[in-house]
Amino acid sequence: MPFFQLVLLALIQGITEFLPISSSGHLILLPGLTGLEDQGQVIDVAVHVGTLFAVVLYFWADVRVAAAGTLRLAQGRIDTPGAFLALCLGIATVPVVIAGLALKLTGLDDALRSVAVIGWAMLVFGIVLWWYDTRSPTVRTAGQWTLRHAAILGLWQAIALIPGTSRSGITITGARALGYDRHGAAKLAMLMSIPTILASGAVLGAEVAGSADLAAARDGAIAAALAFLAALGALALMMRLLRSVSFTPYVIYRVILGLALLVYAYF
Repeated sequence: MPFFQLVLLALIQGITEFLPISSSGHLILLPGLTGLEDQGQVIDVAVHVGTLFAVVLYFWADVRVAAAGTLRLAQGRIDTPGAFLALCLGIATVPVVIAGLALKLTGLDDALRSVAVIGWAMLVFGIVLWWYDTRSPTVRTAGQWTLRHAAILGLWQAIALIPGTSRSGITITGARALGYDRHGAAKLAMLMSIPTILASGAVLGAEVAGSADLAAARDGAIAAALAFLAALGALALMMRLLRSVSFTPYVIYRVILGLALLVYAYF
């Protein structure tokens, strides 16, 4: 694959994975609107791995606590903050795994990969994000996460299987609807992304296992490294801006892009 396309794919995935503007929607649109060759699943796995390393590094303190808690949770003990965090993340991941498998087994995942679907999802869920971000009270922080809220956010996250929705965007929307502050909502969304990306990466990895040749492996390594750098920069910038800026700029982008895609799809 041309180096330019690898750079483009990595930048798109890295920047859009954690911003509430849908990475999957942008990746689907790229070959569809530009005529470029579809990147294939090897590159999809690679850029997902890159963004996974970025969020793990950025939230390393929380990831380390959750990892230690996972060991205690495996022993049936929920007696530490880490074990409780690990349990919440596990509960929040179940709905998207079940819904993802259902879509894949029924073939609906391919049926949803259209410009019209992405356009509607960009527009509608962008407006929903704006509504809850501007109307919801701020009464909770990320440290006040509960098992009930983990289950609710897991259901919100499952909606992100619709291309154009944005996994981070819809979970942030759900967290703001529950009253979490903007920074806390984004933090929960990012932490929830770790097991979700692991699960989706495992499924994609199993599908491409043994099929990648040396050239594909080289391209994948380049894409993963570039996606890591782009994701880390985008994540750090968004988390810093959220202390003084709302999600409205992302909503404006979503609405403009959504309307443009609908015009393209129908006219």
